[in-house]
Amino acid sequence: MATDKPRYTVSVDAELFQKIEDFRFEHRFQTRSEATVELIRRGLEQLEREEKKKEEGGPQP
Repeated sequence: MATDKPRYTVSVDAELFQKIEDFRFEHRFQTRSEATVELIRRGLEQLEREEKKKEEGGPQP
């Protein structure tokens, strides 16, 4: 399946690989790539929330 999306390779250790696989199967993603993109998206959203709280002077998690 061809795509115009940018691509890159990430190497992870066995423990992180297994966590990604567990997330993938638990959330029924068809591909490891889809699961990884979702994890990155969630992580970035969390960072944005934390930065916003910091700017507002709110408590940190």
